[in-house]
Amino acid sequence: MSIVNPKSKEIKRLTSPLTFKDFKAYDSQGNLLKCSETLSDVRFIVEPKENILNEDEILQYAPESKSASQIRLKRGFGGIKDVLCVHESLPWILGLFYVVLISIAIPVTFSKNMIGMYLILVLVILPLLYLYYIFNFKKHTKYTVKKPVKELKKVETPVQTTVEESSGLESLKKYEKEINNLKVLFNVKEEVVRELIEKRFEPPQITYDKFISSIDNCHKLFYAQSDAALNIINLAVEDTPRVQDEIKNKIDAMKTIINQIEDLTNELVINISSSNESEDEVKNLLDDMENLIDSVKEY
Repeated sequence: MSIVNPKSKEIKRLTSPLTFKDFKAYDSQGNLLKCSETLSDVRFIVEPKENILNEDEILQYAPESKSASQIRLKRGFGGIKDVLCVHESLPWILGLFYVVLISIAIPVTFSKNMIGMYLILVLVILPLLYLYYIFNFKKHTKYTVKKPVKELKKVETPVQTTVEESSGLESLKKYEKEINNLKVLFNVKEEVVRELIEKRFEPPQITYDKFISSIDNCHKLFYAQSDAALNIINLAVEDTPRVQDEIKNKIDAMKTIINQIEDLTNELVINISSSNESEDEVKNLLDDMENLIDSVKEY
């Protein structure tokens, strides 16, 4: 009996395409999603569940969520979009507030009631002060200041661990973390697309075999690029522009494969939902995968 890792299950839920039925949106687990409406668009965002992913993982796998906006604001690098995401109903409330206030202010002004005019002036200013507070991004910058970790040196006995420290230059270690994150993301998306292929082309079918073969080739290419990049990181004796370019090229190839897998996933979702999908369009999906494999081999 296999045990499903809750973290992997949550990442899969966040990165899987949405399904729409009767003008409602659902995530991959069938949970109804709340509609998030702003001044410019209407969105259905999958919010991460509590106490499963850490903040960095939420920023990576659910960057458009309200939780990610709250994290960015807390860390001091959020923007206006994040404020509006966290306070999505604020524009509508302020609009209604000022409409009511103006309707009250007009008769008060004509009656020359000074106390009423002063009161209205205060009511006009208070929301502006609140807006200044929530849009004052500098108030969060203290979060980014980390305490020194010198106290960690007071360990009396060495603790053995199974985590292996990778060799290589410290300046290249930042790429190692990015590569590991991409590997997690690829595994989740690969599992999703395989399930969709099996659902769309129930085996045994020639088309199913061709798609699965293409996904297998993508898997091999992805990990070939990953292993090559990690080898460069661990074996390089000098951090040069050429070394960095080689690593970046491998990472770009990995991202290209992930993006193509994601495109294929979205196309399959549309394909499954449409009973009138032509065979030519299905063939185009397979051609795209083969072109991807050929292009990545050129890296």
